[in-house]
Amino acid sequence: MGKSIFEKIVSAHKISGECKVGQELAIKIDQTLTQDSLGAMAYLQFEAMNKDRIETELSVSYTDHLMLQLGQGNGDVHRYLETVADKFGVVYSKAGNGICHQVHLERFSKPGKTLIGSDSHTVTCGAVGMLALGVGGLDVALAMAGVPFYIKYPKIMRIVLEGRMKPWVTAKDVALEVLKNVTTKGNVGTVLEYCGNGLEFLTIPERATITNMGAETGVTTSIFPSDEMTKKFLESQGRLEDWVAISSDDDTVYDIELVINLDELEPNVAVPHSPDLVLKVKDIKDLKVNQVLIGSCTNSSYLDMMRAAAVLKGKKIKPDISFGVSAGSRQVMSMLADSGALSWFIDSGARVLESGCGFCVGQGQAPEMGAVSVRTNNRNYKGRSGTQDDQVYLVSPETAAATAIMGVLTDPRTLQMEYPKIDIPEKMKLDDSMLIFPTYTKNIFRSPIIGEPPVNTLMPKKITGQVAIKLGDMINTDDIIPGGSAMTYRANIKKSCEFIFQFVDSRFPKKCEDIVEQGKYPIIVAGESYGQGSSREHAALCPMVMGVKYILAKSIERIHQTNLINFGILPLLFQNPEDYGDIEYDDIIVMKDSEVSVRMDVVQIENITKNKIYNVKNSATERQREIILLGGLLNSINK
Repeated sequence: MGKSIFEKIVSAHKISGECKVGQELAIKIDQTLTQDSLGAMAYLQFEAMNKDRIETELSVSYTDHLMLQLGQGNGDVHRYLETVADKFGVVYSKAGNGICHQVHLERFSKPGKTLIGSDSHTVTCGAVGMLALGVGGLDVALAMAGVPFYIKYPKIMRIVLEGRMKPWVTAKDVALEVLKNVTTKGNVGTVLEYCGNGLEFLTIPERATITNMGAETGVTTSIFPSDEMTKKFLESQGRLEDWVAISSDDDTVYDIELVINLDELEPNVAVPHSPDLVLKVKDIKDLKVNQVLIGSCTNSSYLDMMRAAAVLKGKKIKPDISFGVSAGSRQVMSMLADSGALSWFIDSGARVLESGCGFCVGQGQAPEMGAVSVRTNNRNYKGRSGTQDDQVYLVSPETAAATAIMGVLTDPRTLQMEYPKIDIPEKMKLDDSMLIFPTYTKNIFRSPIIGEPPVNTLMPKKITGQVAIKLGDMINTDDIIPGGSAMTYRANIKKSCEFIFQFVDSRFPKKCEDIVEQGKYPIIVAGESYGQGSSREHAALCPMVMGVKYILAKSIERIHQTNLINFGILPLLFQNPEDYGDIEYDDIIVMKDSEVSVRMDVVQIENITKNKIYNVKNSATERQREIILLGGLLNSINK
């Protein structure tokens, strides 16, 4: 039987384990990336391992989230990241150089290599046939220290792209079509692998849009073959030597298959408040729009920006629209300026924003109360924009540009113009002067805002817990620990804990304090797809510090479940859905012998308040169970 692209790359990097669905594998990691919001904690964790140098082929520290630098906090984090990178051999990408996923795709992606990053959209580099995974910061720190990365071998879903997109239909519309079919939940332990004759017409920037938004489905990763289109892209970046061909074998057998006919697609839109709530743009009539934003790691390539600029050339946006554009990298911004397209944006009435994550992560451009915001980014969770009652719609750059002109959500096919034909240059503009390569000479900068990685205690033998919060389905990591101003304090865990469930139940931090003072442990109870969205490990790290020892949920998403285990929190899943409905706020729940329970597939816990016993599932591997008993991965490694 033939091998998939995923299996070929995994097999070439396998250290131990079998390529069988559900089996745990250890693989070698070639590259890592971090971004500044979550990176500081990753490097503090790396420092705690007492290593002299990183042991990966390449590690890059990007500055792209904390760009506003309100007060000294963000600047302190940036200086720490720059100096710690120099000490240990990490490349540092300065603020303004661009979004980590866009820059990494341009300058460092390599077909056949493995990449993990402390950001869920690290999967973007799957566009070039790279095995790219979003993980928690501790996993990145361990990989930099030469420790293998562990993963359960997934099912492989083959997505066949047939035909060719019609004018005004884009890769964003393909990504949204995938989300409409696959949805945002129930995809833990699955990889999306793309093939079909439609790939012949999909450039690498377009493939990157599709792999990027694969993160919203909750899959392990998405991957395309490395073909002639990949070769052309790498050659344009002056990196032809990095190209190798990678494709699946003709006789590969896949676990699942989905066929998408590209020539049948129309412009799509994801409506509030989930990226899988997808409709056709033409079916939404007379939606008055307050704000339009083009950019983010999903749609900020040269191709995306040039197409949007061409739509706007010679036109003015509606006066009551707040309109901003953000190129994904300095390379893209510079080429827009050289081509004259940047002035097309400016002349239309656009605000030109920095090359960074910005509005996508709630760092600036928060719309007014109750606003309708049409954006090209990848997530539209409630409040992620920085405004709690926002109405965010996700579209392609072309649809966004058309909307800015018309003032209402607009199908770009209704514009009286031909679809812009944009050719990607054979040679892109290369300037790596904002990448700082290590000299090993700088002293690490410290400040009060840079804390230390907290250390957990061993799992207590008896856990008398009290329900501190009960949540519904699809609670994402933005709900657990929001972006916006909270991002400034990611390097300071004590301060970060103040923001946990800030907009869901602000009583939670104080409730945890009270429960711990009484000698008990706080319990989080949740519904389906708990922890979806961003990879931010603080959604697990802070609850650990606040005394949480286990979480009860109907289902937990992959990255968050791994993060919980990494910090010594036992994720438990309801076997009987009625048990979830039975548990209430403040219920006292006891696990009598954790040393025995953590090692079992089915764990028995007792609700003292209701006088009931529940059987819950423990899906952690044997290796992970030992980590949990020791209080987390750092404790395990140090031991």
